[in-house]
Amino acid sequence: MNPIARKILITLGFLLIYRVLAYVPVPGVNIDVIKDFFSGHQNDALGLLNMFSGNAVSRMSIIALGVMPYITASIIMELLAATFPKLAELKKDSQGFQKYMQIVKYSTVAISFIQAIGIAIGLTSLTGKAGESAVMIETSTFVILTAFSMMGGTMLLVWIGEQITERGVGNGISLIIFAGIVSRIPSAIVGTLNLVDVGELSIIGLIFILLIIVATISFIIFIELAERRIPISYQKKVLMQNRFKRVMNYIPIKVNLSGVIPPIFASAILMFPLTILSGVSNPILVQIRDLLNPNGYLYHILLFVFVIFFAYFYASIVFNAKDISENLKKQGGFIPGIRPGEQTSKFLNEVASRLTFWGAFYLGAITVMPWLLVKLIGINFYFGGTAVLIVVQVAIDTMRKIQAEIQMQKYDTLSVTGL
Repeated sequence: MNPIARKILITLGFLLIYRVLAYVPVPGVNIDVIKDFFSGHQNDALGLLNMFSGNAVSRMSIIALGVMPYITASIIMELLAATFPKLAELKKDSQGFQKYMQIVKYSTVAISFIQAIGIAIGLTSLTGKAGESAVMIETSTFVILTAFSMMGGTMLLVWIGEQITERGVGNGISLIIFAGIVSRIPSAIVGTLNLVDVGELSIIGLIFILLIIVATISFIIFIELAERRIPISYQKKVLMQNRFKRVMNYIPIKVNLSGVIPPIFASAILMFPLTILSGVSNPILVQIRDLLNPNGYLYHILLFVFVIFFAYFYASIVFNAKDISENLKKQGGFIPGIRPGEQTSKFLNEVASRLTFWGAFYLGAITVMPWLLVKLIGINFYFGGTAVLIVVQVAIDTMRKIQAEIQMQKYDTLSVTGL
């Protein structure tokens, strides 16, 4: 079998396992009561959590928490690594990086366990329309079973994500989130058509929403493919030595250096307290939960701020101007008009900072603008810019990786044939 086809099949196989797990409920839960409860919470915190999990929350699946605890743990570790140099040193060699990832996984276990307990306690006080309880077994047993089931489900998803990254195509964690969001598209389409059918959404409103979606997707694709190409010149000696090799004559710097990470990180940060507060009855905690409603203004203001923060933070990690300038100097290359070394590093940082400013603003605007437009015209329809941003960016990133695999296979074929 073609290696690329095999990798794609492996990826699809693991994603299929993920979707099957979404239908495995935690022990002792009344699914009918849960479904009735979630039918009235499509546009709040629980609805958002349900969207990212691919309806796993509304089924109270063992993977209801999704990969968000892992992402939250990764954010905490990245922030700590930026603060403590010794922790950052772990990431620079293979053995140290393994220890670093072990810490992330242990943190994931702790976070998922805490969130699962919060959900389990909330479910114990949940009742259906006829007064039936959402929990069908003894309370303490249910809390323990739910905590360990959901914790195990999250760690299983992390393992699936790792397998996709190592043996498949694309980033496993991003593809799991992608699959969860995409799985809701059919039900979202049916729900929207039902709104039109009952008269809650006009044909003009539907057309307007479609135009917003098309415009948003087109703009995302345009920005994601946009880059600043900084020309590079080489000494004649270097060109002669590499005349039979492909020499890069420019440095590409993307407008959006941070990719899909900022909206995922921002959503994870906001969903962490919302998950814990999902089943609280304390009036003060309920007010806090209501203030952070994903259909409200405060949530989107915080989302915008967090997206911009993580865009700058992650761009500073993935783009190292000092390393680029040093490698360029070793290869005998230079940027015309810029002295090699420190001046090159400074110039690259300035260019990257300007691009990151616009890239961060673009991410923040795309995340909140569709919701704001729909909110202003008063249409009873939730359109999440975050979901669209994640889906489009992950799709573009996966397509790029597939193209890279195809190119690598061509080069391997040419080297085997001696061409």
